[in-house]
Amino acid sequence: MKLSSLFNFIKLALLVLAMHTSTIHAQTLSGTIKDAGNGEDLPSVMVTWTSSAGTSRALTNSYGYFVLNLPGGTKEGTLSATFIGYEPYEQAIQNAGSKRLTIKMKEAINELGAATVTGAKLNENITTTQMSVNKISSKQIKKIPQFLGEADVIRSLTLLPGVTTVGEGASGFNVRGGNADQNLILLDQAPVYNSSHLFGFFSIFNSDAVSDLTLYKGGMPSRYGGRLSSVLDVRQKEGNSEQFTTSGGIGLLSSRLMVEGPISDNVSAMIAGRRSYFDLFFPLFDVDELDQTSLYFYDLNAKVNAKLGENDRLFASAYFGRDKVSLGELFAFGWGNWTGTLRWNHTFGDRLFMNTSYVYSDYTYELGSPEDSAGNTDFLLESRIQNHVSNMGFTWFANQNHTVEFGIQNTYYDFNPGNITGQAFEVTLQEEFADELAFYVSDDWKINDRLSLSYGLRYSSFFNLGARDVRLYDSTTTIISDETATGFESYEDNEIIRQFTDLKGLEPRLALNYRLTETSAFKLSYNRNRQYIHLISNTTSATPVDVWRPAGTYIEPATVNQIATGWNRNWQDGSVRFSMEGYYKTYESLVDYKNGADLIFSEYIETELLTGEGRSYGVEFLLEKKLGKLTGWAAYTLGRSELRVQGDHFINTINNGNWYPSNYDKLHDFTLVANYQITPRWDVSANFVYMSGRAITYPDGRGEFEGITYPVYSNRNGARTPPTHRLDLGATYQLGKDGNAGSLAFGAYNVYARHNPYSVFFQQDLRDPTNISAWQLSILATIVPYLTYNFKF
Repeated sequence: MKLSSLFNFIKLALLVLAMHTSTIHAQTLSGTIKDAGNGEDLPSVMVTWTSSAGTSRALTNSYGYFVLNLPGGTKEGTLSATFIGYEPYEQAIQNAGSKRLTIKMKEAINELGAATVTGAKLNENITTTQMSVNKISSKQIKKIPQFLGEADVIRSLTLLPGVTTVGEGASGFNVRGGNADQNLILLDQAPVYNSSHLFGFFSIFNSDAVSDLTLYKGGMPSRYGGRLSSVLDVRQKEGNSEQFTTSGGIGLLSSRLMVEGPISDNVSAMIAGRRSYFDLFFPLFDVDELDQTSLYFYDLNAKVNAKLGENDRLFASAYFGRDKVSLGELFAFGWGNWTGTLRWNHTFGDRLFMNTSYVYSDYTYELGSPEDSAGNTDFLLESRIQNHVSNMGFTWFANQNHTVEFGIQNTYYDFNPGNITGQAFEVTLQEEFADELAFYVSDDWKINDRLSLSYGLRYSSFFNLGARDVRLYDSTTTIISDETATGFESYEDNEIIRQFTDLKGLEPRLALNYRLTETSAFKLSYNRNRQYIHLISNTTSATPVDVWRPAGTYIEPATVNQIATGWNRNWQDGSVRFSMEGYYKTYESLVDYKNGADLIFSEYIETELLTGEGRSYGVEFLLEKKLGKLTGWAAYTLGRSELRVQGDHFINTINNGNWYPSNYDKLHDFTLVANYQITPRWDVSANFVYMSGRAITYPDGRGEFEGITYPVYSNRNGARTPPTHRLDLGATYQLGKDGNAGSLAFGAYNVYARHNPYSVFFQQDLRDPTNISAWQLSILATIVPYLTYNFKF
């Protein structure tokens, strides 16, 4: 499909939508909803206009903006807004024609009584087409007992249905049977390639600096693309525009500090920092090796928010974080993310909202020997991936029944897979360059009071670019190996090596909501996603040394088709919610590795890879209690994730071409999260987690060479580790009546000291060299207490 034809297609689609949604423009009421305490925009607030001519409803968008059409053109009525955790807002308006408002909602002082205070039905989950979506605020995250008391975004996500990890301390997370690299993680629209500190024990997201997060597991809006399994959209706080505040916490092994406030009448800012200090305690153990060991992370968040006028707002945000690990004279390890976002919001009249942004993202890692006194190293491996992202998106509030989104996105990639330097040598792998261009359009259509439909289309294209020398292989065989290499073909700067611009780049999206009653709804969704970059790994869990590679001459883009259906039911005016969802996903062109593959610092990575297909399916249950003394949720997932690699030659297959479980396949996953507020100053909380054992490869034979016995593996993921289960307990005591005096949070992770398996490995028994013994690796095999002092003033 040529680009000219694509532009014509997009213009035709927009014309059809314009004809479909065009009506005589009614009077409108628009505005922005903010938190009265700090001025933060509030997304997903239900706004209602009630008048003698009828009722109109709308949800605020991601930036707190809403547009209400006034039925019958009436200008007199009542405007109300409801949002969980906030006091209801209500205002009588006498002259509402084309009037723009700024509404400030007050946080419920005593959230325990919020259900009785509001008297309003919080049924936005019943009225919208969104499904397979979970939203969590930083306030909720801070109530969950966490490892060492550090409120953690990623660890909190794994307590939701359909979200798992391969084990405690594992980097990344898996969504509905997908690999960790199939999750698009955005921090203020900037892509993040490693979301973990200290190999998965902490996430890079400082909960103090995070405003809210949304996880899309299915039915993804058309504006998102580039990954197969999920989108995690994390928004940083914009800076308190009402007053200066300082908050933070001092824990046993890490501390954090955030300062935010108004710089002028129209400008506010936020800056937050965090640092761990595990290594400061090492000298206390009187172990020589620990004296030369370092193990810490730090990160910095910053954001500036400026109101340029009635119609314009400008945002600038940044994140910088690093991990440093070294063990004596053995090795040194470091990795980190650097992101920057410049965003401009503009409203054209009342109905057209624009969000445009430029984003820079930089992920690097280093592995080598420690520096000597002169700053030199015997060995150092460096790798890096950089992105330059441009977005221009529009939301058109066409009328009461139609909200249209459309836009264009472009991402430029610079992959530096590796550079090795030493005192007497230097080796550099070739850089790879690529460009991903996408267009999208969607329409949220309220067909009638019971039926709503969200439909859209995304078209993505990808260009693998030079300069680069591409290795060629014998065209008479399908085997790609060093033995079948025939030469090279050279490409100049920005010359297209391979392009993916065909109709396979079409990604339709569909979501349907049928309201069965005022408190229940049936939902259905379908989405097709394409992913052009792959994390090349043969480890159980993603590690910082794994390398990202783009689709190109020998690597195809991967594709997923997912269909999901569900039922939602609310009780007690929406404060108690139940959802049940079933899903089925099929994958094409997944990358897997050959048996015995060597992926680290491989110049010609295609010789180590195979292409296969996948499927995952399951059912999820979620019961939530949003308000009252007791809040929390219970979640259960029954799911499968399987892969198959079928080649036309015996060395191009895995498990003889049969289906086999993926590394992250877990049949049962149950979590229980509960928080009970005993008094306004005391609350207690608990988590319980149970997960089936994950798939693992056990040896099904053994060999012997020069008296050494070694295991032989041929049945990929044919066995299971023991199941994982854990109980965490926590409590929080508010030191002052108004909460500004700070609080003490204390508790314990893994209360009954369960030895949960991270992995099982096999090695020769030193006592009996003819025997191979199995060993279980448990990362945390003991109770881990915590104590944190949190402050705010």
